[in-house]
Amino acid sequence: MLDAREWIERLGLKPHPEGGYFRETYRAAETIAREHLPARFSGARSFSTAIYFLLEGRDFSALHRIRQDEMWHFYDGCPLRVSSISPERRLSVVRLGRDVQAGEVLQAVVPAGYFFGARPSDPDSYSLVGCTVAPGFDFADFELPTRGELVARFPQHAAVVNDLTRDSSPDFTSRRV
Repeated sequence: MLDAREWIERLGLKPHPEGGYFRETYRAAETIAREHLPARFSGARSFSTAIYFLLEGRDFSALHRIRQDEMWHFYDGCPLRVSSISPERRLSVVRLGRDVQAGEVLQAVVPAGYFFGARPSDPDSYSLVGCTVAPGFDFADFELPTRGELVARFPQHAAVVNDLTRDSSPDFTSRRV
């Protein structure tokens, strides 16, 4: 079994603005024209995109949202807790992992417009997953609010917000990948 550093090296993963490491592995060659997409999209999008995504045990994917559904796929390491907050302010937590008898799932979908973040279940391990987005991911669809903004919006979920945010959001526009 490879460790996190070996996976990062072998898969050519780079730092992601929300935390962890990633590499885009697929971007459909065909696109959907803006006029054929819902109004929430500002331009054409690829049919679909996919990435590898790795979180080391003490790292996390900060709460963020996108305008598309995102499907998560479990590959290796410890189970990953994916927390999401719906537009109606409902919190749900899914455990991505191999132990389906213990309630873990191999795949899970975060619906469009939900705020979501993730953290490995074991601080001494890592989680290697994949994410598929359709229509394809574009940083124009990515929102990464600050902790203060999210606590103000979801005070009933302050513990989750505090766990899955940093003191301030990074300037991801300067870190486009």
